[in-house]
Amino acid sequence: MGSSFDPDRIAALRGQTGTAPVKRDSAARKLLWQRAIALTLGFVALLYAIEGVDSLVHHKLDNGGVHPRTFDGLDGIAFAPLLHAGWPHLIGNTLPILILGLLTLLTGIGRGLAATAVIWIVGGLGQWLTGDSGSNHLGASVLVFGWLTYLISRGFFTRQPWQILLGVVVGLLYGSILWGVLPGQPGISWQGHLFGAVGGVIAAWVLSSHVRRHRRGDSVGRPA
Repeated sequence: MGSSFDPDRIAALRGQTGTAPVKRDSAARKLLWQRAIALTLGFVALLYAIEGVDSLVHHKLDNGGVHPRTFDGLDGIAFAPLLHAGWPHLIGNTLPILILGLLTLLTGIGRGLAATAVIWIVGGLGQWLTGDSGSNHLGASVLVFGWLTYLISRGFFTRQPWQILLGVVVGLLYGSILWGVLPGQPGISWQGHLFGAVGGVIAAWVLSSHVRRHRRGDSVGRPA
């Protein structure tokens, strides 16, 4: 049985095949943005809801912060980033949370959530271990500093140009706040800032390990 050859049909099929990955990539990027925006806005809404409840109970929730080197204060590691010392404190953190939190999630939802978890834990433990006795540490600035250093350092670990560019831009926009890791201003948890920032670098290092391994494998396999 004979077969027919239709160049126009074959060209059309090739064109459809070539556009399919592009469409899938575009849909994936759109879904990533939608999820990242929803999670970021949801987190900020949660912070405002908690602060609203805290205001109604005369700020009793603020006692749930990190109390250094006390057994009861360990609970604060889980809750402190959700609590703020009044509306001005929360409002001051809102824009950095929106921008840096969104950018962190845009590196990948799972990756961004994992980075946030590392920052959350490292920042809280650092506050608990090094904070002044009798102090109470709370606020999402731990996450803000961690997201900032995560975004700045990730590109240097992966050596991917667009991530390096993102890190440079973020550094130029927000890098000046890193002075907050230094002690000096009363009432400010510089320990939270410092260890949040440390957590961001750790998260960037750990979560880029697969890229580094792949790069080393390419270097080994490449002929001299």
